[in-house]
Amino acid sequence: MGRGWKILIGIVLALALIVGVNAVVTDAETKPAALTVPGARIVHLPGGDLQVLDTGSRTGSPIVLIHCFTCGIDWWDGVIPRLAHGHRVIAVDLLGHDGSEKPSSGYSIENQADLVAEALGRLGVRDAVVAGHSLGGGVAVALAEQSPELVNRVVIIDTAPTNEGDSLGLSARLAFTPVIGEALWRIKPDFSVRSSLAIAFAPGFDVPDAFVEEVNRMTYTSYDGSHNGLDDFKAEEALDSRMRRTGKPLLVLMGAEEQIIDEPAARLAEYRTTVPGARTKLIAGSGHSPNVERPAETAALILAFAPPRSDAKTGSARHKMQNALQNPGDVRSRP
Repeated sequence: MGRGWKILIGIVLALALIVGVNAVVTDAETKPAALTVPGARIVHLPGGDLQVLDTGSRTGSPIVLIHCFTCGIDWWDGVIPRLAHGHRVIAVDLLGHDGSEKPSSGYSIENQADLVAEALGRLGVRDAVVAGHSLGGGVAVALAEQSPELVNRVVIIDTAPTNEGDSLGLSARLAFTPVIGEALWRIKPDFSVRSSLAIAFAPGFDVPDAFVEEVNRMTYTSYDGSHNGLDDFKAEEALDSRMRRTGKPLLVLMGAEEQIIDEPAARLAEYRTTVPGARTKLIAGSGHSPNVERPAETAALILAFAPPRSDAKTGSARHKMQNALQNPGDVRSRP
């Protein structure tokens, strides 16, 4: 064997060693909780510390907001003020996301739901409307299964009942590949993160810098583990089947310009077919994240679905919105 081949083989082996060591180091990385949202607090729990925002009025039923994969509390910024006028609003950063702790394990949907339940217990929250976006939709369903006393009704936003037809794009698929994923995580530039996030919105949406920063705050383990957690949860049993068994009222919202979920109207129909009385809404002009893209409409739909407040003025307003919800052209209910 010539000297040149020996050098080449040596370089290849050295690179393989570097990539392998990087995978081990990257997988072992953890981060503590840290406040990133004004007015939020860190709730210290045995399974990991969570950043929680607790705001709004105490006159209406509590509303719990659970964000999507790679996201944070601020994905609800356009929704929270509209809900908080007449309701107590609790927004949670899931384990591994934004201001919450990022341990080396614990990213199953069941564990995420247990942690949210513990946080709500610390805050004295029960009988809440729980709204979950994408990954948060899976957590909301698990919370209704595991802690039914905490959940009055569930809102699922752009979470398909199964994994069939879902796609985060080529770059995301590569990022979940062992060893390769850890290497890409180390060198990812902001423009690549922004491009990957664009699929979570309708075409042409301008991804905020804050959303890019939230991805960069994650560890590779929290990124990979959270994604696999939702996939595993839905593979074990579909969300619509799980929701049917809980008996909780259900509202499902999806953007008409979805780029992650294939045929969103068909996926809404799956929920209506399986879950008695389920209401659904296909939101025009929105992609995977109507809570960001269409916050006023999203908030109005959540408010209309929430249990009515006692005061007549608000009850009258909600009655009008509930009539709008029952319009067959907008929200459909299974008889």
